[in-house]
Amino acid sequence: MKKVIMLLLPGIVLLGVSPNVQGAGFLIYEHGAAAMAMGGAWVGVANNPTAIFHNPAGIAWLDGTQISVGTTLITQKASLSLPNYPDPTFQTVDVKDKWFYPSTFYISHKFSDRITAGFGFFTPYGLGLEWPEDYPLKYISVKDDMKTFIFNPVVAVKVSDNFSLAVGASYIHATISFDLVQRLDLADAAGGLLPPNVLVYDVPVNFEASGSSFGLNAGALYKGEKFSLGFNWRGGFKIEFDGDLNLDTSGLQIPFPYNLFIDPSAIPTSGDASTAFNFPHILGVGTAFNLTEKLLLTVDIHYVLWSTYDKFTVEVGIPGFDDKVVEENWEDSFLFRGGIQYQVSESFALRAGALYDQTPQPVETMDPILPDSDRWALTGGFGYKSGGFEINVAYQYEKFKERTSPNREILIHPLTGENLGEGPYKIMAHLIGISLGYNF
Repeated sequence: MKKVIMLLLPGIVLLGVSPNVQGAGFLIYEHGAAAMAMGGAWVGVANNPTAIFHNPAGIAWLDGTQISVGTTLITQKASLSLPNYPDPTFQTVDVKDKWFYPSTFYISHKFSDRITAGFGFFTPYGLGLEWPEDYPLKYISVKDDMKTFIFNPVVAVKVSDNFSLAVGASYIHATISFDLVQRLDLADAAGGLLPPNVLVYDVPVNFEASGSSFGLNAGALYKGEKFSLGFNWRGGFKIEFDGDLNLDTSGLQIPFPYNLFIDPSAIPTSGDASTAFNFPHILGVGTAFNLTEKLLLTVDIHYVLWSTYDKFTVEVGIPGFDDKVVEENWEDSFLFRGGIQYQVSESFALRAGALYDQTPQPVETMDPILPDSDRWALTGGFGYKSGGFEINVAYQYEKFKERTSPNREILIHPLTGENLGEGPYKIMAHLIGISLGYNF
């Protein structure tokens, strides 16, 4: 049982913080279609309720009561090549097609000429991957899923006609689910009557857990006649995940005469485990220029303090089992975003943008749970207003740089020492964002 838990723990830690292919590391930044269409460069614009995520100081300029709801449909294509693996069936492995739809809700209300309050709901960390159940790296991960839900009230103050400040607090709830396959040695269940590696079975394992935390955020925005400059800080937070491990031993068929030595009650089926993770601080600076009356150019630079993800301890609530420390050694990273908007008419705007994200992940810790790499994206979309109604639509094509990983060296040839699990990942993603708004 100890061997099973120790093999599982690195996956638990990685899942507890990450499984996705969107945004640097595991950050989802698409939480408003207007911003998404302009490459996410919105810190210096922040002119609708989605500013609560991008830069809450922007709501100080919003009149009346404004509501925005939206979602981003995300699908990814990912494959792993294993050129060293002897079975050609698995020399190319594709993830299963899945759709994700992180959704948003924002509302702002102007209480006076100086004070505006707002509330936002969004899911900035999450997504997941699902690989074939029988592929060679099933001992690292088969399926993973993570969701974070952030509830974020904010208050913005218009300090002067050109400058505003905002602060906010968040309640965060997160859930994780993780499936893999483990090699279960029944020597322990035989009470020492059988030597190791005589009865070893592949056993499906599932880990599910949840946790909650609190965080802070703040923003500032200066608006001139043709120029604006914004700053956004979204504070880091710590989530402690507590959950259950479940081993599916229903398929075990122990042949005679070994079944005479096995105590069925000694075969592990469940246990509890916990871990904690510090989610990163996010700093953003953005500027926007009105090049002409109709043409707007905007640029953002974001800095994410991923170095908080250096190593983690997983505690196992099973007597006789030691805690597991996993080294990750991620690095802080930059994100560069730019966008352009052309106001075709008073009610219709066209938008486009581009972005480049650096990966914070060392190649040594890259595996099927989170195969991350540097990526770039092109975006486009439009916005339409009629009376108090507004709709924004965006599309984003994202391409990851091909990257070869040792996949934690779990498949080493016993004679040659060759890493059979080493290979490059190819990843791309399509995103469609839709936001609906109404001004009262």
